[in-house]
This record gives sequence, structure tokens and C-alpha cells, in this order.
Amino acid sequence: MGSRGDVEPVAGLAAALRDLGAEVRVCAPPDEDFEKLLARVGAPLVPLGPKVRSVVGGEKPPTAEDALRFARELVAARFTTLATAAEGCDALLATGLMPAGAREVAERLGIRYVYAFFQPFGHIPRSEQAAQRVNALYRDVLNSHRAESGLPPVEDVSDHVFTDKPWFAADPTLCPTDLDVVQTGAWVLPDDRPLPDGLEAFLGAGTPPVYVGFGSMASYVSKDIARVSIEAVRAQGRRVVLARGWAGLTTIDDAEDCFVVGEVNQQALFRRVAAVVHHGGAGTTTTAARAGAPQVVVPQIGDQPDWAARVAELGIGVAHDGPTPTVESLSAALATALTPHTRGHSIAVASTIRSDGAVVAAKLLIDGS
Repeated sequence: MGSRGDVEPVAGLAAALRDLGAEVRVCAPPDEDFEKLLARVGAPLVPLGPKVRSVVGGEKPPTAEDALRFARELVAARFTTLATAAEGCDALLATGLMPAGAREVAERLGIRYVYAFFQPFGHIPRSEQAAQRVNALYRDVLNSHRAESGLPPVEDVSDHVFTDKPWFAADPTLCPTDLDVVQTGAWVLPDDRPLPDGLEAFLGAGTPPVYVGFGSMASYVSKDIARVSIEAVRAQGRRVVLARGWAGLTTIDDAEDCFVVGEVNQQALFRRVAAVVHHGGAGTTTTAARAGAPQVVVPQIGDQPDWAARVAELGIGVAHDGPTPTVESLSAALATALTPHTRGHSIAVASTIRSDGAVVAAKLLIDGS
């Protein structure tokens, strides 16, 4: 359960598993984006829960009451939908938004359970406050379903879900760790789709543009983020490729220096841009780093400030101070990202980013390691 940054790595793992001859079923939100994504790798999508875009794509972030209701619905869905989907399987791998209930399904079916996560921030080690927040959301409803299944109650939901040896699907260069985990490397879904003709023509019509996109952050980005971003890029004398994303970003005038895209092959696009301005999701950060594209990270929520800090630490980009840029602050960040020095660091780091994380994880699953 999650947005594209949670589902695409699973699609990458599914593709690697299928290449090794395994049968794969993926339970994910029934958003059209995810159906198309999984269709690319020939993995059937088993709908789990509501469409994520309906939850996080509104004008306002979900409230505490929304989160509690959502948590209850998801746990119930795992005890039903997931239990049916996992029939006849040899292993169940859970990831994304706190998958409480998945381990119970594996236990009832007598199959292997693995928990994987894509970023360590908020996972391990956890603060007492974070553990209490998870317990407040999930413990009562989880233990209610466990009781119905004849299972004893769980005291700490996070410890139970994460297991003693979780898998960490992040690149060792971008996110080194000394945690007691199995670090597989990031699960990258190879993308050989051509770029749209209009985008190809735009890219070929001038110097490399700056990509601006904020993914699924519809409820969090400021209302004028498109205007601020476009004006900041123009202040650096660059053209703009603007991703609509779930916020529905669009141009602010009819000038020919801005091109709007929907869902495209970022792996191909990022190799041809001068810099990438984004929210700091694990997937976008990894894709930009692999492409050798300098980054400006404008973090909004969750783990994004930590990814922004890591980008700055590696010298492959700039961490914007805060989630709400001005034209001046974003232009200043871009001025640093667009220097030859930052470009050189980005290219050097790109050569160290692994691309085999999904294959490593797939082999571990098949081998039972």
C-alpha cells in the first residue's frame, strides 16, 4: 500500500522474479497508474484497499481521523483480500505503508514472511514516539483480527511487522547503513520505453532543460509551486520540463520554454536534463542519482528531508531549506546544482549506484535465504 514510489519497486522485484521463472501476484491499490505499471511486467494486480490517489490526492492532507479509519480498513483488507491472493504461494513479501496483518496471513498459510522497506528513516531504529503512534493506529484492530484467528495479541506492532531481519531495498551508496538488515540494493524496474515525440522534439530544440516534478505530493506542495519553479528555472536561463504529477501542475503562460509531461520514462529523461527538482522520494532520488543528474530536493514529508540531506552530503545536489520555496530560494539552489562541480560529482556517484537490487532480492526469495 502506497503511492508510485512504493509500487514501482515491487514491480521491479516482480519482473526479476518472473525472469527467474517464478509466478508472482502483486496486491496493490487499484489505481489505473499501478495497473498499467504492473501490466508492463506481466504481473496481475490484485486490488487491495481504495485507490491511493483518492486518499492523498486531495487538496488537504489526510487528518488523524482519516488515518485511523484508513488503518482499520487496510488491516481488514489484508485478512481477506491478501489471504485469498496468497493461497498456493510459497512466500509473502510485504512492504509499503505499515502492512499490519500481512504476517498473520503468512502464519495462517504456513508460508515464509519477509518485510522489506525502501528507506530507513522512521523504521529502524525507531523512537518511542513513533512506536506509540503506530500502536495507536494499528494495535487494537490488528489484535482484534488476531483473536478471531486464534492468535495471541501483539504488544508492539512495528517489531512484529518488521521482524528481526528485515530487507532494506536501498542503494548502499545513497543510503549506507550499519543496521542489522539484509540490504539488497534498490529495486529498479528497467524502463526501455521511448520518450514521447513531442518531448523528444523539445529536448532537441535547445540546451538541456531542468526537470521539475513532485510526484504524488498533491496534498502537500504549495499552490504556487508551478509558478515558483518555472520562474526560478527561467532565472537561471534554462528551459523547463514540468511533470503534472498528482498535483496537476501546468504552465503559467504560453511561452515555448516550458513542456508539460505526464508519466514518462524518467530513467531516459533524467539522463538528458541539466538538473532534477523534486520532492525527495526514494525512487526519484535514486533514478536521478543513477542518471548522473544534479538534484535540488524540496522535501515535503516523511523521509524526504533525510534524502535531501544525503543528496547534499554526497555533493550531487542541493537540499532546499523547507518545503515552500520562493523564486529566490529555488533559483539560488539551482545556481549551485547547475555548476560543473555538482555535475562532476553527480556523474562520479552515478557510476557507483547498483542496478541489481531487484535481482538480488528475487534470488534470496527463491533460494529461501
